[in-house]
Amino acid sequence: MSAEERLIRYAKIDTQSDPKSATSPSTMKQFDLAKILLEELKGLGIEDAVLDEYCYVYGHLPAVGDTSGKTIGFVAHMDTAPDYTGTGVNPRIIRNYDGKDIELAPGVVTAVESFPQMKQLKGEDLIVTDGSTLLGADDKAGIAAIMEALQYWQEHPEEPHCRIAVAFTPDEEIGRGTANFDVKKFDADFAYTADGGPVNTITDETFNAMSAVVTFHGFSVHPGSGKNKLISACNLAVEYHTLLPAYMRPEHTEGKEGYIHMTGMQGSTNKAVLEYILRDHDRQKLEAKAELMRKAAQWINDRYGEGSCEADIVWTYRNMKEILNDHPEVMGLAEKALQEMGIKAVSEGARGGTDGSNLSFMGVPCPNIGTGGGNAHGRYEYCVISQMEQVSELIRRIAALAAKGEQA
Repeated sequence: MSAEERLIRYAKIDTQSDPKSATSPSTMKQFDLAKILLEELKGLGIEDAVLDEYCYVYGHLPAVGDTSGKTIGFVAHMDTAPDYTGTGVNPRIIRNYDGKDIELAPGVVTAVESFPQMKQLKGEDLIVTDGSTLLGADDKAGIAAIMEALQYWQEHPEEPHCRIAVAFTPDEEIGRGTANFDVKKFDADFAYTADGGPVNTITDETFNAMSAVVTFHGFSVHPGSGKNKLISACNLAVEYHTLLPAYMRPEHTEGKEGYIHMTGMQGSTNKAVLEYILRDHDRQKLEAKAELMRKAAQWINDRYGEGSCEADIVWTYRNMKEILNDHPEVMGLAEKALQEMGIKAVSEGARGGTDGSNLSFMGVPCPNIGTGGGNAHGRYEYCVISQMEQVSELIRRIAALAAKGEQA
């Protein structure tokens, strides 16, 4: 089975996660793909492949000709984002893309004006959507690339490589990808997530991330007799949100600039709730944003009475750079592997996070390698087939270099 065949097969399986769910995994349908991957791993010679109760798939491939004694892990997530529907995904292939606008469906166009990076993909074979769903290349392209590497090793048992650990995770898109991750069972010295972006890009820095739920309590009386009595929780919520600087919203930030982003709202006169995510590459700046939100809550309480506003702000993940700075050999290995492939590596920070963010702080240094995917979380998502295949080669070369005990 080729990488493109794998991605198309996986993409058709609905694995959308749900941030409102309290279960682990957040949706049981993620098991539909996990069970398939478990059987595929066993078919590829991964004798210890296992699927646990939390929908994590683990497995190991013994080393061949290894002198390092290292175990390198490769991780990809099974779920797709809740931002756009993943039900009824119907991928199609565009051969020899002409670099122009792509009509996905009547009135639904991947316009080069909106997505200028598409110009650079002229001549490539792409997998795209039919315009009604996301594709799921984020991160099923990563799964396909890892599986392709395992298939290669099965077909070339003489090929030297270090011991390999594989993990496929649920719920990454809602920030819970490592909530029940078993580091001991994974048993890797370091790892790489294969999760989105061009094949030449290695991500060693992510946002620090927090989430916030801000709850407002009003005083509900009949509006006909509400003068100087009624306090609308919805109005408190509106007032609170206007206290937060508009320039800190994601639509006004880029690069290393962080943001405060309201992701949800609901309410009535009696009670209202606002949901936020907070992001910044700089930990101190993120903590300052959290403090700003707390001060805004106190301002509401000072004006309308204590208990009118409650801001619950918690950490989601931290910038992996803090850990990877102490492990330059992990980045160096991937950079050297790309160099062997004739590809100049680009190291960049992500305006987001991966499972590697938390894994790095759990004792498994874990940068991210690209998969050839783009325009994630919506109907304009695509995957460059040649880059997905190159990621499979990159995985093999990293493992081969490690087997020889090489570093950058």
